[in-house]
Formats: sequence, structure tokens, C-alpha cells
Amino acid sequence: MQSDSPIPRRPCHAVKVGRATVGGGAPIVVQSMTNTDTADIAASVKQIAELWRAGSEVVRVTVNNPESAKAVPQIADKLAMMGIDVPLVGDFHYNGHQLLTDEPACAERLAKYRINPGNVGFGKKRDSQFGAIIDLANRYEKPVRIGVNWGSLDQALAQQMMDENALRSEPWSAARVLQEALVRSALDSAARAEQLGMPHNRILLSAKVSGVQELIAVYRDLAKRCAYPLHLGLTEAGMGSKGIVASTAALAVLLQEGIGDTIRISLTPEPGASRTQEVIVAQELLQTMGLRAFTPLVTACPGCGRTTSEFFQELAKSVQEHVRAKMPEWKISHPGAEHLTLAVMGCVVNGPGESKHADIGISLPGTGEAPAAPVFIDGEKKLTLRGDNIAQEFTALIDAYVEHKYKRG
Repeated sequence: MQSDSPIPRRPCHAVKVGRATVGGGAPIVVQSMTNTDTADIAASVKQIAELWRAGSEVVRVTVNNPESAKAVPQIADKLAMMGIDVPLVGDFHYNGHQLLTDEPACAERLAKYRINPGNVGFGKKRDSQFGAIIDLANRYEKPVRIGVNWGSLDQALAQQMMDENALRSEPWSAARVLQEALVRSALDSAARAEQLGMPHNRILLSAKVSGVQELIAVYRDLAKRCAYPLHLGLTEAGMGSKGIVASTAALAVLLQEGIGDTIRISLTPEPGASRTQEVIVAQELLQTMGLRAFTPLVTACPGCGRTTSEFFQELAKSVQEHVRAKMPEWKISHPGAEHLTLAVMGCVVNGPGESKHADIGISLPGTGEAPAAPVFIDGEKKLTLRGDNIAQEFTALIDAYVEHKYKRG
């Protein structure tokens, strides 16, 4: 499936990750990562299912010890019994070569391996342990993501580049050397993987940092110097609005330039909150940029002195929750419903105009206005709602519109 994105995409080859295609002009893939103990099979299955239902197209799991490696096939089996076919990616650090060797069922069931060049091994062991993972990936025909992170950068490479920089007639800044080290680590590791027999169309790259400007600079450079698909993400983005704003600020710039083939929003969840927020933010980022459509989005006014009632806020929230809850069903029975546009407006100033621009819009009465809510469908005023059941009646109109316009066949 080719992307219908209005933004020209950076050319790169396609990589198959289970049932997902990353790069090659395919739609940008949304992925996420669990925070359960992978060895806790029930908890991991539950969270993966939640992430998948929220729209995650790839899910990464930690594989850090024999117990977690043994759990991977059982997790995959239980997901299959639930009808959930989502590619699982193994996140390996330090001992991935040993775990994949000792647990061939884990190596077989994972859709992709993530390797961090900064901690795949140290000293004389680094090349052999990296090579062992590549050999296993080749044996099982699995793609790999070579994922560099500035929090675990290859220190030998960083020191070598600092030494080289000191000999320059005009030395670079330390920040520029660090950025070059990130890019070099990714590219050199990819080249080494190809030397070991890894096909170029089974390699993806990432080079994550936690600073917005640094991330943009690193990925612009990386994109110019290779044709591998790129995984985007601001690492350790943070919690709440800070994490959302920082991730959006960084990724939106790169996506607008056609850089990025799969993304993850690395949010720190609020205590007790669902892990699925990172999926929703990723989807909304892509959808508001016009890159993909996942679920009908609601245009709603922020409110002002004309909208002293909270009803329009409550209606906007309930409508957004309703259509998001319906999308798993609509995706199968009413394809295209994800493109539906809705508007919930709070007064006469912009209400009718915004409602006309949406497929379905409602303009609620503001302070001092008549207690009536005109509804616009496909740009025309069709009816007026009044009374205590406006929310239920408006939701029913949305369902009827979807049934009429998007029903399969």
C-alpha cells in the first residue's frame, strides 16, 4: 500500500517487519513498547493487546534475561489465540547474542531484533557479539533495527572521534562531534551487518537523543547519508504535556521534510495511567499533519466568554471517545470512516462556519443565544437539535452517516 501523503517522502528501501511494511513509500508505521516485565506473560499479553487495539502496528518488548526470552513464544501464542496479529520486536542489550542462541523459539517468533551498538558488547567482545546477533538474524531471516542512543553511545567510538577532532585545525564543538558519533555509529554498524551477510533491505536505523534541536540535526544528517528506513523518536521525552510537546516539536519538523518511516512517542505514563497514550499521540501527530488517517478527529472551539456552559466541552469529549471506540469495528465494516471530519462548536461566531467545513458539525448555543443547535451535514444545515438529549441525538447522526457513506459494499 502506497502512502497518499501530500508531503514527498525521502526515498528508501522497504523492510518487512512481520505483517508491517516500513519504508519504501509505505504509510508511516506507528509503534509502541511495553513496560511490563516480559516474563509476566499475562500482564504482557494484556498490555500488548491494549496497545494493538489502540492502533499500535508494531510492539517492542524487553528481552533481558532467560525468563523473558522463554516467555516470548508463549506471549505470541496467546496473542494469536485472541486473534491479535501484531509484530513483536525484541529489545536486546548486553546479552542478546546469548539469549537468542539459547532460546531459538524466541529468535523464531520475534518479527525483528533491536540492537544497540553502544552496549551490544565491549572491548574485544563487541564485534563477536554483534556478529552473533547478525548471524542469528540471517538464520531466521529477521530484520534488525540498529538503534543508537546518546545515553548509551559507543564510548570507544566517541573517544576516537574526540581525539580526531582535537587534531583539526578548526575543531568542531563537542555537540557536533557527539552528533557525528551517533550517525557514524549507526552507519558503521549497518555497513558491518551487510559485510556479515545481512541484506540491506532487512536493516532499519535510529539515532535517538532527548533534545529537540539535536534530534532534528542528527536525523537530517542521517537521512542524507543512507537509504535505510528510519525509526523516529525523541528518547526519554518525559511526562504529560512536556513529553507530548517535545516529541511533536521534533518529529513534526522531520516528518514535514519527508524524513521518517516509523515512529514511537516515548512518553513517561502518569502513575497508573494507560500505556496507550503514546499510540494515540503518534496517531494524532500523523493525522493532524495529513500523513495518515486513523480515527475521526473532532474540531472544537476552546471556549470564551460567549460559551459559559461546559456542555460543548463535554459533547466534544464524548464524541471523540465514541468515534475512537467505534473505529476497531468501523475499520472492518466501514473502511474509510477514519477520514470522517466532525466539528463541535460553542457559539454562533465560528460555529456555523466550522460546522460547514466538517462532514458533520454542530453549533451549540452560546450565552444569550436561542437554545437551539443547528446541525450541518456535508456543508448544509439539515436539522436543529433542542432539549436534553442533544448528545445522544448527535452521536446517532454520526453513526447513521457512517453507516450510509462508508458501509462496505
